[in-house]
Amino acid sequence: MANQEKLPWDLIEEILSCVPPESLVRFKTVCKQWNALLNDKRFIKKHQTKMTYLFILATKSKIYSVSINPKIEVRDLTLDIPALESQLPILLIDCNGLLLCDMGKKGMVWNPWLRQTIWVEHEGNHRNFQFKGIGYDDDNGYKTLASHRTETDPTKTFWKTLDFSSNTWKDQSNLMKSSGITSSTTEESKHVIIHRTSGVSLNGTWYRVASNDNTKYLFFIVNFDFTKETFNQFCDLPCEDNKDNDAIVLRVFTGDRFSLLKQAHLTKKIQIWVTKNKIHKLGGRDVKWMNFMEVSVPNFPDLTAPSYFINDKKLVVCSCDKDGRAWIYVVENNKLISKTKIDLVVDLWPSHCSFIPSLVSVPEKKQSD
Repeated sequence: MANQEKLPWDLIEEILSCVPPESLVRFKTVCKQWNALLNDKRFIKKHQTKMTYLFILATKSKIYSVSINPKIEVRDLTLDIPALESQLPILLIDCNGLLLCDMGKKGMVWNPWLRQTIWVEHEGNHRNFQFKGIGYDDDNGYKTLASHRTETDPTKTFWKTLDFSSNTWKDQSNLMKSSGITSSTTEESKHVIIHRTSGVSLNGTWYRVASNDNTKYLFFIVNFDFTKETFNQFCDLPCEDNKDNDAIVLRVFTGDRFSLLKQAHLTKKIQIWVTKNKIHKLGGRDVKWMNFMEVSVPNFPDLTAPSYFINDKKLVVCSCDKDGRAWIYVVENNKLISKTKIDLVVDLWPSHCSFIPSLVSVPEKKQSD
């Protein structure tokens, strides 16, 4: 049999980088070389640069994807789980390729593009139980972080982790205190205030904006190391002169760094910083921030818990107006290029987050006995 001509490897890689994620995951079984490529972070990063900006919005009645490339396209999403027909997420958290969905009485880990989901049961019967983020330890064992409060002491936050491999919850509140990050109000310790916006997950570590009660407008980042199971104060934030109702949102930038958006409530001015180098969970002292973009657009609206993307000098934001309607804003070169109300999203105050399609498979969870 005559030798079959083979395509150059760089051409194969280029072709695969154009294939939708839901198809790519099936190609991992073609051969070892393809499997290695599709698990390579460099390929994923290249693949993601070909994706459109994307937001996921969840309302009382539907879940939507909103893409901008360059026109805005709105599509209905389904969870494809019969038991969820009457249950939809009340909170969406982007966790570095996966979505963590707080469903109220339960949680769910979801990759919409791979059509994969798993349930996460609450620990105990706590009314204020909230899922915070997903990470993994040095053995690539996935875990989720959650918190709750009690009616007897509503000022104190209890932290717990769920190990997917064993399906067991573990209390982390004492570890938080021993790390110097505590939510108990005593004269001997500083009261750490966790900022109201959701955290981010990067390379298996969870990060969140926080401050101390005695300097509540001087913000820094705390992280949770899922390997050592410890909270740590990571690095300071570059924003200064912060006030009540300023929008401050931390996101992952280019897959390995941080970006920070701040909108001053009084002036509506937007500032964006990015970290100069890659983020390593033990390298907080080496973090350096660069001023990436400033936006001073007359009559720019208030951003309420915004989700956003930045690419080159373009800023794409999803936010709700004062009436709870969802809008997409596109800013480039300090000019508001477009603002579009998402009319297809009929319910008010949808939960939303930015999301990039990924090949990250939903972690397997041990079944309860």
